Amino acid sequence: MANNLTIKPRRNENQERLIKRFIKKTKKLGILEEIKDRRFYKKPSDKKRRARQKAIARRKKEEAKRNKNN
Repeated sequence: MANNLTIKPRRNENQERLIKRFIKKTKKLGILEEIKDRRFYKKPSDKKRRARQKAIARRKKEEAKRNKNN
């Protein structure tokens, strides 16, 4: 994943707010998650298993949300 993320300070914006915006954008783009994933080698079978587990959790969450709204 090749992302050049640049955050320019807004007029009269303090540093803490700038850092907060930076962290928010990196989370949204998934940069930190990818760095953590690439930190150690993972076997392809482990990657598939993890992806399957994430998909199941995502579906359960969406289903729970739909049931809550109905």
